[in-house]
Amino acid sequence: MTTTTPRDFVSRTDLMRQIKDEILNLTGSPLCAERIRNKVFPVIGEGSHEAKIMFVGEAPGKNEAATGRPFCGASGRVLDELLASIELPRTEVYVTNIVKDRPTANRDPLPEEIVIYGPFLDRQIDIIQPKVIATLGRFSMSYVMNRYGLSHELGQISNLHGRVFTTATSFGSMKVVPLFHPAVAIYNIHTKEVLMEDFKKLKKLSA
Repeated sequence: MTTTTPRDFVSRTDLMRQIKDEILNLTGSPLCAERIRNKVFPVIGEGSHEAKIMFVGEAPGKNEAATGRPFCGASGRVLDELLASIELPRTEVYVTNIVKDRPTANRDPLPEEIVIYGPFLDRQIDIIQPKVIATLGRFSMSYVMNRYGLSHELGQISNLHGRVFTTATSFGSMKVVPLFHPAVAIYNIHTKEVLMEDFKKLKKLSA
C-alpha cells in the first residue's frame, strides 16, 4: 500500500513558508526578543528546495541578521568561492543554520537555543530530502551526526572534516560530510586550502 505524506498535498515552498511564519512568531527563545528590539531578521535559509546538497551552519552573524540571508558576510564570500571552485552554483544548493536568530555578539549558540531551533532544521531537512548534508563547524556537525544516528562516529572536527558518512533517513540514504566553518578560513590560509580539498569530495557526491 502506498503511503502519503503532507508533501503529497503541499508544495515544498509552502512547507518552508510555514516554517518561516512559525519562526517569525516564535516566542520561546530570548533571541526572538533581541531580534525584535534590534529590528533585524531571522535567517531561515536560502537556495533550492530541490537541492541535492544542503549546507548547515551554526547561527547567523550581524550581516545575516541585518539582511535575513545566510552566509552573506565575509564567511559567505568564502563559501561562494568554495562553491565556485567546484563549479556548483549557490542557487542549486540550500544553505541554512541550526539556530535561526543571531546570538548576542556572535557568541556560540547555547545548548538550549539549539534545542529550540533544531526541530525547524529537522523539518527543513525532511522537506528538501538532500542526498548530502555538509555541516559547517563543530556545532552543526555534532547536531546533525547525533540526529542521524552517527553519534558513535563523533570526534574532533580536525579529525572528521572531509570524511563521508552514510546514514539512513525516513526518505532514504543520505551522506553527511563535516567541514570546517568558512569563517575559520578568513584569516587562515591553511584551513582554506583544506576546505578547497574537502569541497572536491562534495563535487563528486553532487554528480
